Amino acid sequence: MFEIFGIPAAALFGQLLLGLINGSFYALLSLGLAVIFGLLNIINFAHGAQYMMGAFVAWMLLSYLGINYWWALILVPLIVGAFGIVIERRMISRLYQLDHLYGLLLTFGLALIIQGLFRNQYGVSGLPYSIPPQLQGGTNLGFMFLPNYRGWVVFASLVVCFGTWFLIEKTRLGAYLRAATENPAMVGAFGINVPRLITLTYGFGVGLAALAGVLAAPIYSVNPNMGADLIIVVFAVVVIGGMGSIMGAILTGFGLGIIEGLTRVFYPEASAVVIFVIMAIVLMVKPTGLFGRAT
Repeated sequence: MFEIFGIPAAALFGQLLLGLINGSFYALLSLGLAVIFGLLNIINFAHGAQYMMGAFVAWMLLSYLGINYWWALILVPLIVGAFGIVIERRMISRLYQLDHLYGLLLTFGLALIIQGLFRNQYGVSGLPYSIPPQLQGGTNLGFMFLPNYRGWVVFASLVVCFGTWFLIEKTRLGAYLRAATENPAMVGAFGINVPRLITLTYGFGVGLAALAGVLAAPIYSVNPNMGADLIIVVFAVVVIGGMGSIMGAILTGFGLGIIEGLTRVFYPEASAVVIFVIMAIVLMVKPTGLFGRAT
């Protein structure tokens, strides 16, 4: 096997693949955060808990009802998104006229409650979720061995991310959403139910987190702490890309995942902090983020 910069190619490409997979989850989760903040101005700290809920609901559907992975990809975002809609209507909608800090504190408290409930019920040891038979095994690419499921995760994440970007930036519905955040009174004058539009937007953002949880379940063990371990990194990704920037969340998520993977190869000691170092540098140079715009 040949070497690149003195490192075996298999090791290098393996870490790149791992970085790309992590980047897929960073992109999906930061995309959901960007949708909620960019369109609703709510800092949703419960996003990690909703990602964890997605993995647990997929596990429960399989364990208790025999509903397989493919159906879970459809049902889980709808179920967890409906939960998000209830939260938005009963709690978050009361905070839209207040400072962002109130939404942050509320969603942080919700995250602790959700994690505590699942921790008390299922413990913290983790529950297995099997890879669907159609995606088991791998493909020999010559320079590395690609597990089929991990390739599927990257592909599915790219499709969902860029499909969401197209929906929000290039369609009439997306134009209504963006207009409703700028001037809700004017949009309401055209007969559009703005509160319902906002509620569905929050549910959509939560559904993206739940979808990421389903994709993650066969790779990582399903446990109550899986969201808490990831949400801080995802917030850093959102800040680097620019708060509320849809394309910024996507490109930064995948890009930082790859950078993190490369750091594990060339300087492993820095792999746990490289994203936060980049965040500090970006904030000093461009406080609005790489793709953010000044308000």
